[in-house]
Amino acid sequence: MKTPIRPEQVTVTPANRATWDDVTAVFGAADYPSRCLCQRFKVAGWIWRDSTQEQRTAMLREQTACGDPDAATSGLVAYVDGEPAGWVAVEPRPAYPKLRGSPVPWRGRDEDRDDDLVWAVTCFAVRKGYRGRGLTYFLAQAAADFARERGAGAVEAYAMITQPGKEITWGELHVGARQVFEEAGFTQVSHPTPRRVVMRLDFGGDATAAPPG
Repeated sequence: MKTPIRPEQVTVTPANRATWDDVTAVFGAADYPSRCLCQRFKVAGWIWRDSTQEQRTAMLREQTACGDPDAATSGLVAYVDGEPAGWVAVEPRPAYPKLRGSPVPWRGRDEDRDDDLVWAVTCFAVRKGYRGRGLTYFLAQAAADFARERGAGAVEAYAMITQPGKEITWGELHVGARQVFEEAGFTQVSHPTPRRVVMRLDFGGDATAAPPG
């Protein structure tokens, strides 16, 4: 059994306050995260494979703005005992053009898809050696806090339903599992497909959008 990661081992920081080397260490070089590079909802074309590896790498580097704490950034980096170990993408929802155009998240919902007061958590990546130890729970909570601190009125996610004893490949689970968001205070607002749910956390009040940084 893998040893769960303890809260005192974890620190989470915006990617623009991390180094590019730390980000690339999380994504690795040999499996799904290293190929997609968190561009599924960003790239032009039908699927992210319509772009090249070099293009996706350049996009992620620009989006994270590593080393520039005054710039906007596209996600957070988690460290376990000081080692870069995880990533979560969180931005105002309009930052994801492919999400806006997908019919799935909007089934049963009628709202402004361009509302930048609504933020979205779209992707997790966990470095080999740290997977299956609960790191995504810390990342989901940090993503919600990050969005709230920057003026979001709500944050939502497009999670997968997992079942005991049924294996799910890492590539499919990059959106996060439903229970991860439940633990962070999200509630289910729609169930557009048999395995997908939209989870949402409303912060209330008259929040004003602020640049993500």
